[in-house]
Amino acid sequence: MRKPILTIFYQFNPWQSSIGGIQTVIRSFIKYSPKEFEVRLVGTQADSSHPLGKWQDAEVAGKVIRFMPVLNLPNDNVKHWIPTTVKYTAALWGRCLSSDFMHFHRLEPTLATLKWSGEKTLFVHNDIRMQIDSSGKKDAILWQRLPAVYLALERLLIGQFSQILSCNTESAQHYREHYPEIADRVSYIKNTVDNEICYPLTGEEREQGRHRLVQQMGLAADTRFVLFAGRLHAQKDPILLVRSMAEINEPNVHLLIAGDGDLHGELCAEIDSLGLSGQVTLLGSLVQTELAQLMRICNVFVLTSAYEGLPLVVLEALACGTPIVTTRCGETPNLLDSQSGVVCQKRTPAAIADALRQVLQHPEDYPIEACVRAAEPYSASHVVGNIYADMWEQWQQKNHLSNAPNSPTTLRRTIPHNVHLFK
Repeated sequence: MRKPILTIFYQFNPWQSSIGGIQTVIRSFIKYSPKEFEVRLVGTQADSSHPLGKWQDAEVAGKVIRFMPVLNLPNDNVKHWIPTTVKYTAALWGRCLSSDFMHFHRLEPTLATLKWSGEKTLFVHNDIRMQIDSSGKKDAILWQRLPAVYLALERLLIGQFSQILSCNTESAQHYREHYPEIADRVSYIKNTVDNEICYPLTGEEREQGRHRLVQQMGLAADTRFVLFAGRLHAQKDPILLVRSMAEINEPNVHLLIAGDGDLHGELCAEIDSLGLSGQVTLLGSLVQTELAQLMRICNVFVLTSAYEGLPLVVLEALACGTPIVTTRCGETPNLLDSQSGVVCQKRTPAAIADALRQVLQHPEDYPIEACVRAAEPYSASHVVGNIYADMWEQWQQKNHLSNAPNSPTTLRRTIPHNVHLFK
């Protein structure tokens, strides 16, 4: 009996430092894939080292997969005049890459897949309503300029999906309200965190790590670190972040920014104009393991986003024992309690600065154990394993294999009964 094939479609190169939670989710789906499945990835490559449109064997996250690059993309961390999603969609056009199961992480590329057969799942990673809100920053995303066009495109494409899985409750509600005929296919899904990479230190180890970083950077011994990680993009609003640092106005609070993107130049200019060059360090793009090392020793993780789904970096920071300061957007406010972070009621420099001071001045109110506890239900091995188990069950039912030795029960055996994929 052949293995069922899962093909994942997304515009990234898994061997290149690429910023974004979607990339991390995909790596988890590869890393925790059971041996009963053949996993394929259709992505991009940095140069012309391999012919486009040809399958090749490759290793990602310790697993051998089939990989097909369809687009040469030297740097996917910055915007281009022609959006990368448009290029990727065009590269899929005219192909037929039908599989038993297909996972899509953007809607637009599925223009090319309408006639493909197989079980298609759309993963929704943002609050769609906010993402296309025409009152938002017009440089955040193209669809904010053309919301009616996006909704027309959505209406055209949405019926092809067997499942729509959203990590944002507002987006799930959006699909149920707009498309009642497929409401039963829409579910909330927990985002994931890899606990083999993101884990806490003891309080003493954490302090030792902070002290080593202070020495390496030549800073004062009592320096406290605020960490941000993400794309330097209008959605994340890094300009608001550095203005919040200026509002704090404490020389021994240092901001670390891990990421890259099209706002890099504007951000550097803002840091200089605010006189914060000695209090802000831009680290560039970091791989997940390097970022996790920083998360374990920083005092607080901050997000100043205009809109979100459920950012993976929040789960990763919490799993590393680090409290969160966030704007009120996405699912993060629903995840935090009074011991794991602070939700800013206003998206202003003053409100964010006040929240950061609260955490920095009273670290005892945000214990490592409380942060880790908040992230526990989102373990990647459990959540991803549960999805594969559901796919295997579908595969068995479709192929009348209910008595096969590798039954859904076998695949679910390592999944605790109290871990639920859907709410």
